[in-house]
Amino acid sequence: MEKSQFRNPWFPYLLLLPQMGIIAVFFLWPAAEAIRSSFFLEDPFFGNATFVGLDNYRVALTGSDYQRTAWFTAVFTVIVSLMSLALGLMLAVSADRVLRGKSTYKTLLMWVYAIAPPVAGLIGVMLFDQHIGPLVEFVALFGWEMRVGVNYWDTGIAMIIVSTWKQVPYCFIFFLSGLQSIPTSVKEAARVDCRSETRRFWTITFPLLAPTTFFLLILNITYAMFETFGTIDLIVKDQPGNSPVTLVYKVYRDGFRGNDLGGSSAQSVILMLIVLALTIAQFRLIERRVHYN
Repeated sequence: MEKSQFRNPWFPYLLLLPQMGIIAVFFLWPAAEAIRSSFFLEDPFFGNATFVGLDNYRVALTGSDYQRTAWFTAVFTVIVSLMSLALGLMLAVSADRVLRGKSTYKTLLMWVYAIAPPVAGLIGVMLFDQHIGPLVEFVALFGWEMRVGVNYWDTGIAMIIVSTWKQVPYCFIFFLSGLQSIPTSVKEAARVDCRSETRRFWTITFPLLAPTTFFLLILNITYAMFETFGTIDLIVKDQPGNSPVTLVYKVYRDGFRGNDLGGSSAQSVILMLIVLALTIAQFRLIERRVHYN
């Protein structure tokens, strides 16, 4: 196999320079600044800073409010990730079977992905409004008085529903592409060997989608922990302070609203370590069970 050769040995590094510059400016520099700031108690107005060591980390990890937020973030991330996968797979299987009007059906399922997270949050606010919200009126028929912005778990359920609704089209696109990439010969052989459609799906079709599922699982976890910020902000904005939020939103709230720069920096470092640990665990434990054909 022939390898690409460059006359100037520095030319490959020159090609990488713009990308490395972007990484340095928008990731490495802010990460280093967050780590530095996490060891100080800073005055946001006059720029004074006092070294406090690990006190910011101790206060964050031992605080009941932080522990409650971490617990909700874990529940929120697991439910949103798994529900998005399940609903996206179910809709993809249904779309793959459609013979007539397939393009229209796929378009109707995918258009939600074009909506920005803040817009999705605004739609969620209208759907769960106490006075005109259709979903609030619907659950009231079953005796459930849903009070979003007042009741902790009612607000959390609304956040989960809106965030899942926003992510389902993304999973649907990839699952549908994965289903359509399965060779026709494999599908025909599966029909001959196994008459049960359900068993055929779980023993043949779903294992072939394992790489796609693993890819979407990582993206869904990242989405639930970080990209739902705009949705959560619209739902809990101007609401009582006991509303559920995720860790990334708590970093913003404590840093920019509470003016606790050192504490929010410590929380961001902890969150960065959590994401790093999750990524390593996913690639070391889950990817071993994924087979790439």
